[in-house]
Amino acid sequence: MAAYLLWGFLPLYFLLLKGVDPVEIVAQRVLWSLALLLPIAALIGRCGALRRALADRRLLAQLGASSALIAANWLVYVWAVFNGHVLAASLGYFLNPLINVALGTIVLKERLTRGQAVAVGLAALGVAVLAVEASDGLWISLALALSFGLYGLVRKMAAVESLEGLTIETALLAPFGLAYLAWLSATGGIAFGGGVGISLLLVLAGAVTATPLLLFAAAARRIRYSTLGLLQYLAPSIQFVLAITVFGEALEPAQLACFALIWTACVVYALSSLSEHRRVQAARPA
Repeated sequence: MAAYLLWGFLPLYFLLLKGVDPVEIVAQRVLWSLALLLPIAALIGRCGALRRALADRRLLAQLGASSALIAANWLVYVWAVFNGHVLAASLGYFLNPLINVALGTIVLKERLTRGQAVAVGLAALGVAVLAVEASDGLWISLALALSFGLYGLVRKMAAVESLEGLTIETALLAPFGLAYLAWLSATGGIAFGGGVGISLLLVLAGAVTATPLLLFAAAARRIRYSTLGLLQYLAPSIQFVLAITVFGEALEPAQLACFALIWTACVVYALSSLSEHRRVQAARPA
């Protein structure tokens, strides 16, 4: 719940960084996250676990894939907020729980209930409506849903705890971030250092990035992947309200039809999951 609440209000943070190059924001998020995570790992005695994780080539390959997926997700999301597509971003995260269900079924062989199958079908219909009538921001929604869905899947399959995993992910991305910031600095386009307010906000990007990701990764390791979808509706619901009330975006008819189908899918999925949970609980011995 904490992870999704923080992600829900994230557009307000990026609103304060309006005008900063989106790629610089991603690079700063990576570097300041690493600067936050390394001391935490040292303070709580997790350096040994970090070294063991770094020695595991299979795990490094998995975390290399997850780091690329989360970097792509961050970049698309920041670009969407800066270019007036918060509604498309919120649609992507409404789709994400249903992507989780599909991935959980196809890859992890988790059983799909009839209600969940109906929910996935309704969501697919909503995407089809948007693709036919108003495809302008559809790529944003699909890119966000698929990149984060696959990120969560990789992190669930990777045998590493949340702190070690996120630290290695940011370490793998750090050289690319440093190289881009060095290029920006050489060309005079870097925002960091251009003012106390902007610089402080970019430093805080570490905590803003790392905290919900640590919470999410910890949850993904402990509960059924499809169950994450129930709570994930919090973030896009908050983003949807912010898009209309704070960012002043208009809700087009095709978008409204798509959202209506996906909201219906979310309700069907939630009711189906709740019914399945009660059935399992009732079947357990006293």
